[in-house]
Amino acid sequence: MKIRSQQLDLPKFLARTLAILPMPFLVVACGGGDGGNDNTTSINGTLHVAMTDAPACGFDHVFVTVSKVRVNASTAAGDNDGGWTDIALPTPQRVDLLSLTNGVLFDLGRAPLPAGQYQQIRLVLSANQGNSLANAVVVSGTTAELPLATPSATQSGYKIIQPFTVPANTLVDLILDFNACKSIVQQGNGGYSLKPVVTATPMTVSGSITGFVAPAQAGATVYAEQNGKIVRGTVADASGKFVLTPLVQSSTGGNYDVVIVDNRLPSGHATGIIGGVPVTASATTSVATAGSPITLPTSTTNTVSGTATASAQAAVRALQPIGSASYEIASTNANLDTGAYSLALPAAAPLAGTYSATLPIALSAVSSAAGQYSVQATSAGGATQTSPVNVFNGGQSGVNFSF
Repeated sequence: MKIRSQQLDLPKFLARTLAILPMPFLVVACGGGDGGNDNTTSINGTLHVAMTDAPACGFDHVFVTVSKVRVNASTAAGDNDGGWTDIALPTPQRVDLLSLTNGVLFDLGRAPLPAGQYQQIRLVLSANQGNSLANAVVVSGTTAELPLATPSATQSGYKIIQPFTVPANTLVDLILDFNACKSIVQQGNGGYSLKPVVTATPMTVSGSITGFVAPAQAGATVYAEQNGKIVRGTVADASGKFVLTPLVQSSTGGNYDVVIVDNRLPSGHATGIIGGVPVTASATTSVATAGSPITLPTSTTNTVSGTATASAQAAVRALQPIGSASYEIASTNANLDTGAYSLALPAAAPLAGTYSATLPIALSAVSSAAGQYSVQATSAGGATQTSPVNVFNGGQSGVNFSF
């Protein structure tokens, strides 16, 4: 955890921190309080919470209304158990998660927090009431807000388990990544539910990766992956710039693979992969500049579709194998009621290369991987099934999973 002295200038620190945080996350900062370190004196830090996010697949807006944030020292603490510290907002705050990109944050407030170790964080949302939609989505290409169901979030809140310690008279920063793309599930009646996917990173051991894609790829999704799993994701802005942060330094968690995906239908771009990108705490690693951006060829985008047993509540993702490694290219949640899913995948050969501090980094087409994917479905209970697919010459339907 990041430790700061009691005299830390919090506004200046936050200004510096927020300026370099363009990834999806909640920022939880615990700051120094007053008092001595003995058994009779209460020693408080300060819990400050802000929220941001990356674009969600297939949506132009994802609105949620936050009423409060709760923190507890026990992973097993229930709603009515003791030990909760609440940050209750003066009024519930409605925010469009998809507007919180490229360093934009939404401040949710702060509260005193006793020094000690904490295990559990809960995000409590307001409920939809009648025609007043506290939580809603807008499907891409439309303008109507559709209700977003938030099971349990309006009562007990969404549970996030992440140990963090608040020493006496210190400031501790913890980043919670809210992945909207993996968190929205379609229902059989056309509605949508929120099934949150949230991870956490201590700021004390984190850095960032930055780069540029060509202007034609503005809006492409960029991931930082490890072992074929997405750790962070963002979107290239209008200038082509992207920033992936916070990322645990390489000495702790290993290097990262930067995966650039533009799977817009019907024609996006080939996937670009830069392997072995190192990250140093409190530093930024560049993989491309505005003068020499990563430029990927156009590609037809084809779809893979099928069903997974509806009761499995499966998450489905497409991995592209290159050599002995695989990289996540697209993901979705199967329909809660029908189990149906669909993934859009580039057909052209991906371009791949290995990180070098000397830019630009050379990328070469991997012809053997063109259109080749492995579709993996994982049930809510953790069971996994995999099926190979080939979209080089067209889409593929009937890729089904039975749990």
